[in-house]
Amino acid sequence: MSAAAKKIVVCGGTGFLGSRICRAAVSRGWDVTSLSRSGEPRWESVTSSSSPPVWANQVSWERADIFRPAQYIALLKGADYVVHSMGILLEADYKKVLSGRESPIAGLQRAFSANRESRSSANPLERQAAGEEEQLPPPSSQSQLTYEMMNRDSAILLAKEAAKEHVKAFGYISAAGGAPVLPGRYISTKREAEDVIAREFPSMRGVFFRPPFMYDSSRAFTVPMAAAASAGSVFNTVTGGVLSGFLGAAGAKPLKADLVADAVVEGLDDEHVSGPVEVPQLEELGTKSWRKTML
Repeated sequence: MSAAAKKIVVCGGTGFLGSRICRAAVSRGWDVTSLSRSGEPRWESVTSSSSPPVWANQVSWERADIFRPAQYIALLKGADYVVHSMGILLEADYKKVLSGRESPIAGLQRAFSANRESRSSANPLERQAAGEEEQLPPPSSQSQLTYEMMNRDSAILLAKEAAKEHVKAFGYISAAGGAPVLPGRYISTKREAEDVIAREFPSMRGVFFRPPFMYDSSRAFTVPMAAAASAGSVFNTVTGGVLSGFLGAAGAKPLKADLVADAVVEGLDDEHVSGPVEVPQLEELGTKSWRKTML
């Protein structure tokens, strides 16, 4: 690895998109570190094979709890870019839904449950100012994962640590919008995270990527879902976006996960890109990145 190589830390690098962000960064010769509770991915859950791809050998797969900064602050030192790619779709163990161990109906019932644990403050920094501990108490089980904790608070906490280390740019994987089947807090917590990070850490370039529904043939069920989302996008376009508020991300053009990953890396590398990055710009950045690899 060249001494001049840029360094990126991807929190959630074992996920569907996070692993692809690692791949895209490796393709540029960057020094890549992934942070997650599991360390290395279960490859069959993010690719079409149970064996690690060749590029995976060039990633440092580290274990850390995002709610325990002491476990990973040393890994942020010298980083040019830090990415948060850890949000949850359902306030339940949605991975059980994806793997077939829990029915989608049961997952949605748990997501909409009125008994879900919630946090009232939209800014965990305010809790620290009030004298509470800097570290947020992690969930004791998967059933305690909430939108406030995973989509918002974990991102703000990571951004705070990144800013301390003078990281040049912080990438946050947000979303194009909600969806009719998801609670409104799914998207509202993501927007809250964007607002707080932009306001509290102005010296660090915040880039808020807002992908639509993402698909890949390695997850076969995403292909027909992408087709349905594409139909919704076409309908929304020809009707002048009349249903944008209702459809949310389901009304946006779906994108291949690899293209979104390429767009994230390209956007971080371009110092002129900052703030919200919507679907059309994601497509432009992804295409720009792809063309560079063809030269």
